Order: sequence, then structure tokens, then C-alpha cells
Amino acid sequence: MTVVLLAAGMVALVVGAELLVRGASSLAAIVGLSPLIVGLTVVAFGTSAPELAVSVSSALSGQADLALGNVNGSNIFNVLLILGLSSLIVPLVVDQKLIRFDVPLMVVISALVLLLGRDGRINRIEGSVLFAGLIAYTTRCIRMGLRENASVLMDTTSNSGVTELAVRTSGGDNQTAFQNEQDVPDTRPASVWRQLSLIVVGLGLLVLGANLLVTAVVEIARWLGVSELIIGLTVIAGGTSLPEVATSLIAAIRGQRDIAVGNVVGSNIFNLLGVLGLTAAIAPEGAPIAAQALVFDLPVMLAVAVACLPVFFTGHVISRCEGGVFLAYYLAYTAALVLIATGSQVFPLFQLMMAGFVLPLTVITIFAVTTRAIRARRGMTDQ
Repeated sequence: MTVVLLAAGMVALVVGAELLVRGASSLAAIVGLSPLIVGLTVVAFGTSAPELAVSVSSALSGQADLALGNVNGSNIFNVLLILGLSSLIVPLVVDQKLIRFDVPLMVVISALVLLLGRDGRINRIEGSVLFAGLIAYTTRCIRMGLRENASVLMDTTSNSGVTELAVRTSGGDNQTAFQNEQDVPDTRPASVWRQLSLIVVGLGLLVLGANLLVTAVVEIARWLGVSELIIGLTVIAGGTSLPEVATSLIAAIRGQRDIAVGNVVGSNIFNLLGVLGLTAAIAPEGAPIAAQALVFDLPVMLAVAVACLPVFFTGHVISRCEGGVFLAYYLAYTAALVLIATGSQVFPLFQLMMAGFVLPLTVITIFAVTTRAIRARRGMTDQ
């Protein structure tokens, strides 16, 4: 039965991600929004539904302290593991709009959450402000997408007019100006609802697949003698992010790279503003922040967000090498969690090694790569 659950969960994840990516990319073409905007909103918010459900349920049951751990772990998981794995499959091209606004916004919000939590709690007013920020962000994304669509339509209309005039002048058939009509997306209401149905079914299969897979893996881990603590820190912590994993990997394989990257960045913004904000707003005493989160988890989340800036900036591509670095850091972060939770005496040595050697080396490497990219760009501009 456990093997059946494992297989069923994997199939549901893959099929759900395939339907979600296909429906989202088709809906983007029909509505006139870019795949990046759809990835930042529809796909990102949809795949973050498990985090929202877990955190809100925890808040209503008087366990709002679980919300921050859920959000914090998911954001680190999204960047380090999902982008790492996706870019190992195929280097991910990053849209300039993402670099100019969305990634810096993710960094600012991460820093804001760390600042708000310095007193050990995100109160209801602060949570309401965060949630209001999500509404403002979503509105901006939609407006920007519609503005881009209007600009494209104006260019298309202008070009079509020139082509039609040329055909008339040459005495040709006017219909030849529209010979590619079959390439225009079907904008009928039935087609829109069909794509929305694919998205809804895809999201449902993703949630179902994640639940089945987590249940099966937990049983296998118990059978192998893995402790409940380790299971909770690894399998359960990553379980709510499995929809993002499947969606970004399938999007990368299908060539929908904007959706793959937009899904991660949008999910992180949604987790901070929507999941954490709503949880703090509805919990009677807000969302408490544990001492360990202030000194370790939140700074790591902020550092991961900051690391995206130079990686995304250099050539606007997340290379396989950079993806491998992300993946290695996720393994190191998971190892640190296990060492902390088990009270291992090895953790101080591990922490010293990371702080004294690995992190400085990474900072120097990122600085060198960024400086080289800036000089190369200036050289191209001078030419």
C-alpha cells in the first residue's frame, strides 16, 4: 500500500503540474498576460495554497507559531532547492522585469519581516499591513500585464495595417494579410473556461499528490528507523512546497522558463505577505517569532533572497553551476537544522566552518562574478 501511495503521489504531482503549466501558459496567451505575470500570480498563489491552508488552520487552532516556520522553510526551499534543481535541468533565463522589481521586493519584504519580528511577534496590525501589501502587489502585476498587452496590440494593429496596405497596393488578396489567423489564440469564453478548468484540476492533483507522497515517504522513513524529528524537519517541511517543485520542474522541461522562475519568486512574496500576513492578522495574539528563528532561520531566509540578486543579474541566466551551488546550500541548511534539533555538539564546528570559510568564499565569488558582468556590460555599451 505504501508503494502504491508513493507511485500514485508521483503520478498526481507530474500530471497536476503538467495540467497547471499548460493551462496557465494558454490562459496567458488568451487573456493577453505574459507568462511571467501568470507565473507570479496565478501559478505562484495556487501552488502556495498548501502553505496558506496549513498556516491559517494552525492560527485558528491556537498554533500560530507554526506559520513562520512554514513560511520560512518554504521560502528557503523554493529558492535553493527548486531553482537549483530546475536550473540543473536547463539554465533558466531570468526576465529583466523580475530583476528590476520582483526580486528586490522579495529582499525588502524578507528584511521587513525580520525587522517586524525583532520584538518576538508579528502583531495583528502588522499582519494586516503585510496582507494589504499582497493586494497591492497583485493589482500592480495585473495592471502591468494589461498595459503590456495593450502595447503589443497597438504594435500588432499597426503592423497589420502596413501589411494590408502593401497587399492592396500590389493587387493581391486582402486575405493573405491574415494567413496566420490560425495562430491567434482562441479567446472565446468556452476556451477561457477550459484553461481555467485545467488550472483548477492541476492544482487539485498537486495538493493530492503532495499529500500522498508525504504520507508514503513518512511511512518508509519510519520503516527505515528514521526519527520523527528528522522526518518533520525534512519530509514534512518540504511537503507543502512539493507543488512548487513539480510545477517549476515541468515548466523548465517544457521551456516555460518565465513560469518556472516566476512561480518561485511569486510564491515567496505570497508566503510572506499573504500566508504570514493573514495568519498574524487572524490570530488573536498575532504570530509569535521563536528565538531560534530570529538568530538563524530568518537571517538565512534573507541571505537566500539577497543571493538571488547577483545570481539573477549576471547575464540574466541561472546557470547549472549556480543551480548546483543553490542545491549544495540547501543540503547544508537541512544538515544545520538536524544538528540544531538533535542538540549535536558538532553544530558549533559546522557553524564556524560555514561562517568562517564557505560564506566568505561565496560572497567573494559572487562579488567577482558581478563585477565582471558589470564591466562586460559597460564595454558593450561603450562599443
